[in-house]
Amino acid sequence: MSADRALRHEENEMGSERTGGDDARQDSAAEATRRADRDTSRIRWLRDQATRLHKRLPLRRRFAGGLAHGVMSSVAAVAAYLPTQVLGLQEGFWAAITAVAVAQTEFGATRSTARDQFTGAAIGGLIGLAAYSALGPSLPTYAAGVVLAILACWLVNVASACRLAGITATIILLVPHLGPVERMAGSRVLEVGWGVCVAIATVWLVTRVNRWLGVKL
Repeated sequence: MSADRALRHEENEMGSERTGGDDARQDSAAEATRRADRDTSRIRWLRDQATRLHKRLPLRRRFAGGLAHGVMSSVAAVAAYLPTQVLGLQEGFWAAITAVAVAQTEFGATRSTARDQFTGAAIGGLIGLAAYSALGPSLPTYAAGVVLAILACWLVNVASACRLAGITATIILLVPHLGPVERMAGSRVLEVGWGVCVAIATVWLVTRVNRWLGVKL
C-alpha cells in the first residue's frame, strides 16, 4: 500500500510539473503576443507622427526637397533605362520604374527601400515561377502565387517587401509573354537589381556632393 501511495504521489507530482510547464509556455506565448501588439502600435504611432511633422514643413523646404527628389529620381531612371536599350531588352522600363521607386533624398532610406525592392522581386519571381511550373497558368494558380509570395516575405521577416513580391508574381502569372517563363522571371529580377544598383549609386553620389558643398535638403 505504501508503495502504491508513493507511486501515485510521484505521478501527481509529474502531472503538476507538466501542467506548470504548459502554463508557463502559455504565459510566455501570451506575453510575446502582447509585446508584439505593443510594438506594432508604437510603430504605427511613430509613422503617423513622422507624417504629421513632414506636413508641417514650410513651403520653401518642401519645394527644395521635392525638386531634389524629382531630379535624383529622373537621373536614376534615365541612367537605369538607357543601357537596357543599348542591349536591346524589350522591357527595360522595369529598371527605370525600380530606380524611381528606390531613389530617396536620404541614403539610409534608399538602402532600405532598395533591399525591399530586390527581396520582393526575388521572392515573387521564385514563387511565381514555381507556381507556373507546378500548376500551369490559371486564375487559381495566380491567387495562390500571390498569397504564397506575400506569406514568404512575412516568414523571412521582410514584410515591407511583400507588395513588390505580389506584383512580381502577378507579372509572371498574368501578363502574356513570349518565350520561356524562366527567362521572364530572370529578366524581372535582373532588371529590378539593375534599377536598384543605379538608384543607390545615384543617391550616394548626390549625398557625397551635397556633403562636400555643405548643402542640406
